[in-house]
Amino acid sequence: MDNSNSLPLGSAAAPAKERTTASRIKSIFSGSVGNMVEWYDWYVYAAFSLYFAKTFFPAGSSNAQLMNTAAIFAVGFIMRPIGGWLMGLYADYKGRKAALMASVLLMCFGSLLIALTPGYDTIGISAPILLVFARLLQGLSVGGEYGTSATYLSEMATKERRGFFSSFQYVTLISGQLIALAVLIVLQQVLTTEQLYAWGWRIPFAIGALCAVVALFLRRGMEETESFTKKEKAKGSAMRTLIRHPKEVLTVVGLTMGGTLAFYTYTTYMQKYLVNTVGMSISDSTTISAATLFLFMCLQPLVGSLSDKVGRRPILIAFGILGTLFTVPILTTLHTIQSWWGAFFLIMAALIIVSGYTSINAVVKAELFPTEIRALGVGLPYALTVSIFGGTAEYIALWFKSIGMETGYYWYVTACIAVSLVVYVTMKDTRKHSRITTD
Repeated sequence: MDNSNSLPLGSAAAPAKERTTASRIKSIFSGSVGNMVEWYDWYVYAAFSLYFAKTFFPAGSSNAQLMNTAAIFAVGFIMRPIGGWLMGLYADYKGRKAALMASVLLMCFGSLLIALTPGYDTIGISAPILLVFARLLQGLSVGGEYGTSATYLSEMATKERRGFFSSFQYVTLISGQLIALAVLIVLQQVLTTEQLYAWGWRIPFAIGALCAVVALFLRRGMEETESFTKKEKAKGSAMRTLIRHPKEVLTVVGLTMGGTLAFYTYTTYMQKYLVNTVGMSISDSTTISAATLFLFMCLQPLVGSLSDKVGRRPILIAFGILGTLFTVPILTTLHTIQSWWGAFFLIMAALIIVSGYTSINAVVKAELFPTEIRALGVGLPYALTVSIFGGTAEYIALWFKSIGMETGYYWYVTACIAVSLVVYVTMKDTRKHSRITTD
């Protein structure tokens, strides 16, 4: 009988008996639902920034206000390395379950704060300050969520299906973003544009805070992983232990760089790109983003399952080569596209390529590290890299546009993917050399 529900936050579960497939799936589902809620809360900011930018900042040009909201989006990423560090330490010391519960609680507070904060016209400079604080809380939460979630899903899965099950991290990540867009589409239909700009944008943040509470209770029923419950007590500090794995840390940085930049380019930034550069309406850009994200989400388990058969490295190399060759042609052509379907097919082609990274990056990172520093080893270098490249993607893209050199951003993305390709070519295939297998 699972007694995990009676354990206080921060307690590790007792070693469990041999798990059935059903019990593994139940725990993976519970963890994944919480992951989905976390990423919904994180992406609601990007999905609704077109509407609330005027609320938190003084009157000015639309592009300037969007750059301010994009800057705060990037500021939220500053906390992600800190979250990856703190939650990684907590997950490796107290357990994966305890850290996952703590991260979703932080996200709840951040979303509730954004939903309730008055606008600039009411409280002046306090409005953007509170917005920044809320995003810092959410950044701390998401920074801790990724490493712990990647570790949990990879450890809970069986060796033969580890790529398949761990791919659900991005299934839930994408579904969180998709639900954020779905909420936007529904609100666009039931509210007027004026209502959305005035107060309607607050609704999705309130929904996110409520769902985070539900996710917290769901995560109380999760089982702890056997890798954690059976691990030996670590000798010395976790950070000193991590420093003894420089190759693995640098591998996480290198393989993440191009993938995270491409992911944020074709997901969170693409909605604004279609409006500001291509000239589409907000409603058309939203439906295109929703349609492509749905298919992108469905691809993740397929590619993850393929990696269980052919290995992780060939999948990553395919992303690296195709991303290096086709990023500039895709974005250049998209710049001139006027039709809904034309934009849909181009973005979908790009996301098919990106699936080579997103579907398996979690398991690859988890397979690099030993149990006692796995959550920290995955979470900290990943969060640092995402903060530098993913978190600044929108701002850098808008900056290139503001100086009249928008194509410069296309080459920037290409260069980062090319650097990651070098890592993919030179690294070992973690399916054959997994540290999870040898725990």
